[in-house]
Amino acid sequence: MDSAPARHTGQSGTGPAGGSAGTAAVRRSVTAIHPPRRPDADRARPLVRPQRGRPRDGVLPLLTADALATAVTTAALPAPALPAAAAGPIAVLLALLHAQAGLYRPRLAPSALRELPVLAGRSAVLWCGTAAVVAAVAPRQALGWAALLTAVCVQAVLACAARGCVNQLRRRSARRKPSSALVVGPGAGASAVAAALHGRPEYGLRPVGLAHTGPAEEGNGGVPVLATPEDIRRAVIQNSVRHAVFTRPPEADERTASLVRLFHDHGCRLWLADPAGTAKVTGMRVAQPEDQLWGYAVQPLLPRPARPVERGLKRVIDGALAALALIAAAPVMGLCALAVRVSDGPGVIFRQERVGLYGRPFTLLKFRTLRADAHESATRWTVAGDHRMSPVGSFLRKSSLDELPQLWNVVRGDMSLVGPRPERPYFVAKFAAVHPGYEARHRMPVGITGLAQINGLRGDTSIEDRARFDNHYIDTWSLWQDLWILARTAASFFRFRLGGS
Repeated sequence: MDSAPARHTGQSGTGPAGGSAGTAAVRRSVTAIHPPRRPDADRARPLVRPQRGRPRDGVLPLLTADALATAVTTAALPAPALPAAAAGPIAVLLALLHAQAGLYRPRLAPSALRELPVLAGRSAVLWCGTAAVVAAVAPRQALGWAALLTAVCVQAVLACAARGCVNQLRRRSARRKPSSALVVGPGAGASAVAAALHGRPEYGLRPVGLAHTGPAEEGNGGVPVLATPEDIRRAVIQNSVRHAVFTRPPEADERTASLVRLFHDHGCRLWLADPAGTAKVTGMRVAQPEDQLWGYAVQPLLPRPARPVERGLKRVIDGALAALALIAAAPVMGLCALAVRVSDGPGVIFRQERVGLYGRPFTLLKFRTLRADAHESATRWTVAGDHRMSPVGSFLRKSSLDELPQLWNVVRGDMSLVGPRPERPYFVAKFAAVHPGYEARHRMPVGITGLAQINGLRGDTSIEDRARFDNHYIDTWSLWQDLWILARTAASFFRFRLGGS
């Protein structure tokens, strides 16, 4: 748990404004961060869940293809193998297996034949499991080896054929109605990717601009060069851009990292291409080697860990544990509220706007430890050691008891028990402009405690280090890691209560 704002370390302030280079269309600028004149003058705009640009990008056609293949396979089995009603549960299980294998992830160059080995493997797992269940429940209807082999082969072939039809329809639709796209990256690499998209309409992306992040240069093939955030935002709106292709990881520098938020705001899907061929030269494996853009390795940049089942389970666990903790901590919270009321007067609960999942603002609840005006609470860096803080407020902050009302934020769904600590909108905007990768923290619900906090990065500590720990937590997230962090947090709390460090 975190009891005080963190110290801002590293680069601060603003750089000099850029000048013209090449043509008047090529401009450079550095966004300046100034304290707001009023508490809500510099609110961070909420990020929205990316919306799919066209129906062909959705998973419904692939789900339909898999379901039809399952229904036909079930009907093709010799009687009395399985009733027709069994096709529904089997199709659901197959969809889960395919989702686990990443067969519903977006691709620029999907190929059903290249997916055939994975489809066959998942079909074998599905029907072997089905045969085992049938043999245990209804031994007289047990599938023989011939029927089992037939089911696996028919399922794999039909699924491959149906997916091939879906991919062919998508390619035709992509040629007729390509989606507008921006290519983001420095130098010749971005120009090469833009040229490939321009010359190969089957990918369904029509480049409308180059958002160069390197030295200023002219566009390629009539594609305009966009140098400032204002130019990029205008191009996104005017051209209804639905895709952004990065030629290097967005966190590589602060300019590309800051564009992620802009694209998410406008519902763009993000891709990472590899024009330099780094993965091939070094022998590193990319996440989806079967997807490519005219020979360039390409993969989608997902805004959050793509494990919906585990994330749903995380939400259920958060809600249940937070509700139980609220009940168990009710007497302690009552005493804290009484102490604050007697010591510091009316206004026991302190409410403050924080930034949560996808950059959406929410109201965070805490026990009041210091009376301050709205502007001060939104922009002041730290209140640690403030002479206005009473002994009760100081104790609540040091013990983290002031954060107990945040359990209600967890129950409501604003926060999680474990995740990156939420920050105020003013500082989110400032840190995102200074620290590459800070914006990526909002891929995951914010939490009461987290990996950074159990490693001592709480209070007046480095923002850069905290962002690095938060992103590592998100990249390696698992339910077991959440339970481990909760156990470490509880241990540190009881050490404080017992007089330890």
